[in-house]
Amino acid sequence: MTGLAGDDFPFAENVLAGRTALVCGASKGIGRASALMLARAGARVIACARSAEELETLLDEMHGSGHSMLVLDLEDVEAVRETVLGLGMVEIVVNNAGGPPGGPLLGNKLDEFEGPFARHLHAAHTIAQILSPRMEELGYGRFVNIISTSVREPIDNIGLSNTLRGAMASWSKSLSRELPSCITINNILPGFTDTDRLGSLAGSISDKTGKSVEEVRTAWMDSVPIQRLIDPLETAAAVTYLCLPSSSAIRGVSLAVDGGRMRSI
Repeated sequence: MTGLAGDDFPFAENVLAGRTALVCGASKGIGRASALMLARAGARVIACARSAEELETLLDEMHGSGHSMLVLDLEDVEAVRETVLGLGMVEIVVNNAGGPPGGPLLGNKLDEFEGPFARHLHAAHTIAQILSPRMEELGYGRFVNIISTSVREPIDNIGLSNTLRGAMASWSKSLSRELPSCITINNILPGFTDTDRLGSLAGSISDKTGKSVEEVRTAWMDSVPIQRLIDPLETAAAVTYLCLPSSSAIRGVSLAVDGGRMRSI
């Protein structure tokens, strides 16, 4: 394999050997890239998503052995609880799930908040409640949440997503003050990343605003100094670093991987 998860891997060989990582939303995009990178770092990866077929393809591409897949709908919080209770020891969790459709916030009905909040905040909290005591017993734990730059600068026409990501960021920061010293929790704030999610989001915004998909994408690119979409493996490299033993002093941080798009410090 070539690229960051192959010949250009930026970390020491087997730096996460002996660790087990649960990667949610692993079938596509940043979740998939994170699973590949963590496996390349030597971790045993439990790849979680709704699509068994896509997870099987991912497992075939992973470096190393001992990886497994978990077919699970994160919106079913009770199923999440029962499944995670049976996982055993897990030292690394990547909380990642698909975002809600785009559009103005005032156009969202209350029931449209339920699914996104369940698969993001409720699932992540359930996982943390179960696994953090086990991490403390092992003396090592890493939670990395994939959220959005919108927690610092709301993005136009994705109001529900902005609201959800802000809740996740506050949850994470609060937990960073409560978790044992051996466990860290941090957020990754992806910018405009070359994923299926970005394509569907452009289409959703187009449908709700009347702008063409090309107009939506052009406006996005005009706001990014690097003038390109970010490779999911670039984001996954940041995820992997936050899972390393050497990242133990980084706690409660929201790290942007956005190509310089945000104007805030």
